[in-house]
Amino acid sequence: MLEKLGISPDAVALFAPVVSLFGSSFMLLLVVLVLNSLISRFIRRTVAASELRRKWLVQSRNGIILIFILGLILIWGEELRTLALSVVAIAVAFVVATKELILCVTGSILKAGAGSFNIGDRIQIKDFRGDVIDQTLLATTILEVGPGKLTHQRTGRMAVIPNALFVSEPVINESYTRQYVLHVFTVPFKRADNWRAAQQALLAAASKHCQPYLENARLYLQRLNYERGLESSSVEPRVTIQLPTAAEIHLVVRFPVRTPQRSAVEQQILAEVFAEDYSVKDAGGDTEEEESK
Repeated sequence: MLEKLGISPDAVALFAPVVSLFGSSFMLLLVVLVLNSLISRFIRRTVAASELRRKWLVQSRNGIILIFILGLILIWGEELRTLALSVVAIAVAFVVATKELILCVTGSILKAGAGSFNIGDRIQIKDFRGDVIDQTLLATTILEVGPGKLTHQRTGRMAVIPNALFVSEPVINESYTRQYVLHVFTVPFKRADNWRAAQQALLAAASKHCQPYLENARLYLQRLNYERGLESSSVEPRVTIQLPTAAEIHLVVRFPVRTPQRSAVEQQILAEVFAEDYSVKDAGGDTEEEESK
């Protein structure tokens, strides 16, 4: 007969458990309604005080609702467990499939909340270094500066950095002081070279090029440090000494400069200083290096 109606035995077997569950739920609802009616009638007939009667009616109603919910959980427990496992499996699969996108969104929230940088700042993260020109929810675009970490000229290349990097990698902001920065570069010498004369020449050249805006830079950086609760540092040009190896001396030049002019002023200082030769020569006019050859 089922075949005449177009219903296959497999479909009946598939829907039979569902029909049974709905039937059990309907029977539970009838039992709860009848029980609630009987209890309410009993309370109204036996309890004379109105306040006490209302209290018992409310408590009995809440108790019956709780019994009904527990009954539904018992009836549908297996299906609810299966549904919960399916939801968890779908959620896990979704997280795994979109892990990188979630990390990018998280990185965007992190850098925005921390105020790491803004458009126009020069940043370095991992092997990427450049000027920020665009930010979206998923990526940050920079114009590359280099080559290396000590050069301040644009390479003409653009890099799109996924924001996921900002979750796990530190960010260096080279423009956090905005208008003026304390620029640093290193000049290597051999111990036998006349590095003392070079030190004086570098200091004189740095002081010369900084003189027109030195006072403005000092006031600007002092105000910035005061606003951020930092201790004011000296902005006077200086040349310090480092000894990376026993045979070498590095002169570290630091001077204040307008942010867009870092590379230009550095090149002007180097060109002016190294118009002179600071290698030590012997009596015959040859350098020590040439004599050793």
